Amino acid sequence: MESKIKIAVVDDEELITRALVDFLNKQEGLSVCLQSNDGNSFLDELKTISELPDIVVLDLKMKNSDGIDINRKLKKMYPEIKTIVVSSYYKDSYLGYMMKEEVNAFLSKDIKPEVLVEAIMAVYRKGFFLTSGQMDAIRGQISSKTSKPTYSNEDDLTIRELEVLEMICQQYTTSDIAEKLFISKRTVEGHRNNLLLKTGVKNIAGLVIYAVQRKLIDADKII
Repeated sequence: MESKIKIAVVDDEELITRALVDFLNKQEGLSVCLQSNDGNSFLDELKTISELPDIVVLDLKMKNSDGIDINRKLKKMYPEIKTIVVSSYYKDSYLGYMMKEEVNAFLSKDIKPEVLVEAIMAVYRKGFFLTSGQMDAIRGQISSKTSKPTYSNEDDLTIRELEVLEMICQQYTTSDIAEKLFISKRTVEGHRNNLLLKTGVKNIAGLVIYAVQRKLIDADKII
């Protein structure tokens, strides 16, 4: 039996926290293992539990703590934990900043509950989640005059790496990419690690932004 995705919920509004916990626990394949109304207390609690969450659903602005600061500390302490920031202060113009801060998904509190579930599944399997509207916003923020960078021979992306990059941007999983390219999952992981190293970005979401900004792939192919 496949284990459930473990979720932590951090929001200073207790009513929202309870509603989220109740909703997520009712979803197949999800289980809330930790909930907190304060970011700093949440970080302290992480040190005491035997099983860490896979994903943290984190509020951006809380009374006693700042979501971005909590995310930074979390990524430093537990880099394997992924974060979904959900905020009533959502703006498309914040997307680039959130990606730079290694946030795996950034959503408005106005979203439908099923979108949050979709985001959790995508972040767990693929490392990031972007709605079609967010991709449109990112495309719109890219200048048509942006030139493709010139790489040295040492840093050139190979044809295979570009193929993997395009499929990552299309939100294919490691297994999907391996199957479509007739290579092993370990080889896909190797190409992905090389892409992160060569581009200098920190995560999969960063790869997507990098690819679009530098026109390494056709932006219309991005899901």
